[in-house]
Amino acid sequence: MTRAAQLRALLATPNMVVAPGAFDAMTARLIEQAGFPAVYMTGAGTSFARGYPDLGLITMTEMVENAGAIASTVSIPVIADADTGYGNPLNVTRTVREFETRGVAGIHLEDQVTPKRCGHQEGKELVPVTEFLAKIRAALDARRDRDFMVIARTDARSVLGLTEAVDRANAALEAGADMVFVEALETLDELCAVPRQVRGPCMLNVVRGGRTPDLDLALAESMGYRVAILPSLLLFATIEACDASLEQLRATGAPPSSRGKATLREILRRFGTDEWQALDVHDRSKDTASHEA
Repeated sequence: MTRAAQLRALLATPNMVVAPGAFDAMTARLIEQAGFPAVYMTGAGTSFARGYPDLGLITMTEMVENAGAIASTVSIPVIADADTGYGNPLNVTRTVREFETRGVAGIHLEDQVTPKRCGHQEGKELVPVTEFLAKIRAALDARRDRDFMVIARTDARSVLGLTEAVDRANAALEAGADMVFVEALETLDELCAVPRQVRGPCMLNVVRGGRTPDLDLALAESMGYRVAILPSLLLFATIEACDASLEQLRATGAPPSSRGKATLREILRRFGTDEWQALDVHDRSKDTASHEA
């Protein structure tokens, strides 16, 4: 079963799919080890990990490279941020094929102009709905695996209001999108309204400190959302943990105690050291046997 088929199978169950955000292969592996059924590759996290703000400065090649590293590290489906598709419908065609080739299960494409902005920032601009729908159709035509998911994201709520956002979401579904993602909803009433007014499956973005209010994921599921992504969860946790450790080191001159913490050996095992060393031993034994023969 392909990763895309795995994602489709998850969506065929009654449960909402919860996909925490990974910004690299390490955080993706932690998500899988924690027992979550899917990973979301965050575009903001990918940008930050490369030293840039989330302002459309990362190229398609860099995003695909990160998505491929993540997908090759885990056995669960990966949903990736594909920004605006990195150009016109022709560029979208290549974008889809590059992500699909890397084993990604699905991507979302948005209706912002290029370069785009973080969905929870001010100053966003939108392309005409006809251009947005042309990109969605190009993405659908480009995929080789019919299970590969094309998710249409609209940022219209922050620019033109909720009604336009819902209209764009429904238009994308009519164009064939597998799912829609109405970004930066601002109240619980809006969160509740979208799955009722949108005529197809909806994805929810849970960003700590963003425009969308905090809510329990069980409540989101009861509202009718099929997927919840949490792009900032590990990103913020990493920043805060690093800040705390560095401040302690600067203030005390001593690194944190290892007492009661995971050993280096335990950490190495979580990232496949035993499996790779076993391969090395096996290869060496085969080489020795061939020489003796």
